[in-house]
Order: sequence, then structure tokens, then C-alpha cells
Amino acid sequence: MSGQTYFEALRSQLSEASRVAENEPLAKRTTLGVGGPAEIFIEPSSEADLAIALRHCAANDLPVFVLGRGSNLLIRDGGIRGVVVSLQSEFFSRIEVRGRELHCGAGARLKHVANAARDAGLAGLEFLEGIPGCVGGALRMNAGAMGTMTIEAVERVRFMGSDGRVEERPAAEMAAVYRSCPVLRDTIALGAVLRGEPAEPEEVRSRMEDFRMRRTSTQPHYRSAGCMFKNPAEKPAGQLVDECGLKGHRVGGASVSHVHGNFIINDGGATASDVIALIEQVRALVLKKTGIEMQIEVQIVGE
Repeated sequence: MSGQTYFEALRSQLSEASRVAENEPLAKRTTLGVGGPAEIFIEPSSEADLAIALRHCAANDLPVFVLGRGSNLLIRDGGIRGVVVSLQSEFFSRIEVRGRELHCGAGARLKHVANAARDAGLAGLEFLEGIPGCVGGALRMNAGAMGTMTIEAVERVRFMGSDGRVEERPAAEMAAVYRSCPVLRDTIALGAVLRGEPAEPEEVRSRMEDFRMRRTSTQPHYRSAGCMFKNPAEKPAGQLVDECGLKGHRVGGASVSHVHGNFIINDGGATASDVIALIEQVRALVLKKTGIEMQIEVQIVGE
């Protein structure tokens, strides 16, 4: 099948409520703001349509990439071949409070989850407010902030395999570790049940504001993918970059933030190639000066 035929086949199989597009620009869908297009882009309106799309892709050996809110992600300039799936439709973005539980779709923005918990008088989810992503991405990467990891606030996770089958597991069985959830490497998170503890909404609001102030005072306001490197055992990545005198180091439109050494920012004119070249320069210089090999935390995909 040609790419056009794959597109037509998917469009004909999915409901009219689902969006299917060709050569969809992806840079605008990432927090870093760089990268090429998706060969085929799908925004399913239901689990049924998602299952149909995944089975079609599996039957035709079409690679599938799931795009969340585009944080912690660097897409190369050639874009992504195959099918890019986005769970940003209303169905996948729902948030429902039931007692101490928040039932959230994979596309729900973490900021909205934190706000819903606050309004319901539930504490323990304040850290999510500062993570620029969605529930599905946070689960897959076991994202964290303010000393808390996503999986620590989760009761259970619902996910789908490439065959369209749905499974639900307790958080303890998801094998999540620092910045990774192995179960979701080859499956797609559909949603999760998060838990909170009863508290006064104003107390929760105050903690969220404190977290926000701490974040905005220590992180850049330009476009970025978040922390670029994992923290080595020896010392934080940002500190290493700072001690090596690399703040402000630039390649094209990409530069190391003067505010935080673990952020590479896009001043508006960067390409993915600029960012990747800068990453490699920083890694090489830190290794040369300290003997420490920096590991990339951001996911790099595409051609």
C-alpha cells in the first residue's frame, strides 16, 4: 500500500468524529516547537476507533507513535513516518471526581487534573500543576516534580495493546521506575485513576501557588522540552552544565538557558538539528571536563 492508500483506508474505517490527516505539522504540538510533520495523524474520538486504527496499523506493519502534549519530546526535522496518534479528543480528556478518586483520560492535561483535585478539596496532586503534559505522557514517562513521581499518586491504569485489547492494572503492577513505565512502552495508556487526600481547598491552592513560584523562579520562560538530561549520581545535571561554563552556549536558534543549565531553549528560530547538535556538544564538553557521561532524558524520535 502507498501512504495515500493507508490514509484512505484509515479514514474509511474510522467514524466521522475521529480526525485523520496527512502531513500534519507537529512542531506546534510540542513544547520545544521544532520538528517535522506526521505522515498520517489520527485523533480518535473513542476507544473503539483507537482499537480499529491500532489493528489496521499492526496488520500493515505501520509504526505507531503516541503524541501527548509534546513535552519531554524532540521530533527530528524529517518528521515521523507511519501513524501518529493523539488522544486529545473530548472523550480522552475527561476528568471525573468520585470521592477521593479522580478518573482521568489519557489526554487530560495535568494542570487541569491538579485544579480539579484542588476544587474537590483533595491534596497530594499539587505537583502535577507544573508538569506541561497530559496523563498518558506522565504515566509513560513516570513524570515527576517537587519530589513526587506520577505513579505514586495513581491507583490503577487502563491501557490498550496493538491488538486493540484493553487491560487495567493496579499501579503497583505497572513496573514503573524513574522516568519510565515499561508496561507502556508497547501499549497505549487510555487513562488512570488517581487518588487524593481530603484537605481544605485553600490549603491545596496555597501549596500549588508555592510550587508555581518555585518553578517560575528557577526555570526559563522560553520554549523548551523540560529537563534535557537525567541527573547523574554525582550531582544534578544543571549544576554540571553550569560548572562547565555552558550556560548560554548556542547552536543556531537553540541555546542552553541562562536560568537553568538543564534546559535547552528555542528562541523562536531553532530547528531540531540545532537542538540535537547542542545536546551532543554539551554532553561532549561535560564528559571532557568532568568524566561524567550525561544521559538524555528527553525522548528523541523521527527522521
